[in-house]
Amino acid sequence: MDIRYESEARGDAVAVMAGEGGALMDAGRALDEQAKGALTKAMKTARFKGGPNQVVEILAPANLEFGRVLIIGVGDPEKANALTVERWGAQAVRRTLTTGAEALALLPEAIGDLSPGAAAAHAAFGARLGAYRFDAYRTKLKPEQKPSLKNVNVQAEKAPKEDEAARALAQGIAFARLLVSEPPNVLHPEEYAARLSKLEEHGLDVEVLGEKQLAALGMNALLGVGRGSARETQLVVMRWNGGKKSEKPIAFVGKGVTFDTGGISLKPGAGMDEMKGDMGGSAAVCGAMLTLALRKAKANVVGIVGLVENMPDGKAQRPGDIVAAADGQTIEVLNTDAEGRLVLADAVWYAQEKHQPSAMIDLATLTGAVIVALGHEYAGMYANDDALAAALETAGAAEGEHVWRMPLAPAYDKMIDSPNADMKNIAGKPAGGSIIGAQFIKRFVREGQKWAHLDIAGTAWKPAPYDDPLSPAWATGWGVRILNRFVKDRE
Repeated sequence: MDIRYESEARGDAVAVMAGEGGALMDAGRALDEQAKGALTKAMKTARFKGGPNQVVEILAPANLEFGRVLIIGVGDPEKANALTVERWGAQAVRRTLTTGAEALALLPEAIGDLSPGAAAAHAAFGARLGAYRFDAYRTKLKPEQKPSLKNVNVQAEKAPKEDEAARALAQGIAFARLLVSEPPNVLHPEEYAARLSKLEEHGLDVEVLGEKQLAALGMNALLGVGRGSARETQLVVMRWNGGKKSEKPIAFVGKGVTFDTGGISLKPGAGMDEMKGDMGGSAAVCGAMLTLALRKAKANVVGIVGLVENMPDGKAQRPGDIVAAADGQTIEVLNTDAEGRLVLADAVWYAQEKHQPSAMIDLATLTGAVIVALGHEYAGMYANDDALAAALETAGAAEGEHVWRMPLAPAYDKMIDSPNADMKNIAGKPAGGSIIGAQFIKRFVREGQKWAHLDIAGTAWKPAPYDDPLSPAWATGWGVRILNRFVKDRE
């Protein structure tokens, strides 16, 4: 789908804005006048109130060149923001994507504190996200099920200055969604690493460490997770050097369990297919790194992802095993399904040992417990630094990727003490599960290192139906936006 800017946007279909109470904005009023009140009549008939994402669709209105008119609510225009316009653009695309229309005209308005150019750029960005589909393996789609929309024409005098960065962000999000959506027989650790190596085409430095290198580094926590798999465990390091040479990098670390059976502590069969998405944290890191490269971010950032498959066989790690992590600490593995924290233990060590980051943020679909606590709206955030936590909260609020700070405390930390090793990987009690995971990772964070952990099990993928036009029901690409904004706010 091609997106372009036109001073007078045309198409088979058109989308306009309406505010609270169903009041048409300038572009809509002009069309209503041409249609001799047909839009107003349709809104009244549909009891349209102009609430966010509310839609009235009018087919073949008289006296208009458009065969389809979408009136989409934005709520109170004075309180609207960039996300409002993005959702408006996404809703317009999703409503026309398979209708037979080949061109959609978007007529955004300068609402809230947005300039006309910024509104146009955010409308185009929303259109890109709303158009996302994962159809790679669907071979029997009927013609009416296939996207017909080829062009989205956004009304603006010229391409806004914000468009280039928005385009880069959309590409990063699409990449993250694709990674999470791929089936596990296709996206195993080795294939994943091979795809990341191709990011060098965009200016990233990419290094892939295989099992021999990981063993030489003593990364037995990570390697233990993959012992039962026929696929080789990998650690991939991506570097973007866009800042000053003297600046320490920001480090993003992601859990990349490409399929999680639970290992010997086998998961129930129902819903296990969703465990192809247990690499959502790594996907967010990869999408963010691609975005930074595409927009030529003026920052030094390193992205590190531990890629592994957790499978049961005769070589698999057992409950009761004790392994030594790369920093020398020993771990009693009481549950092989609490594997993500083992992956991150060695990955965060590597980030600190090799890159001495100014700040380190890890992301993982770590626990079902965080979904119990926060549902699918907020990610759980843990941090050892108040300023870092505040920066992530601000970035998340601006991008619609909200985080909720959760506690870390000695009482929780004590729960993972083990009589047989330095620590155990679960508390053994059905309480505070997400907190326990964070406390475990924190044990591998060095004194003085600014660190935050984002448990994104509830946000990396979401169940259908999910009423957000910016996000599909399965792989959301959550994390790319908050990481990109976090870097942008520090540039």
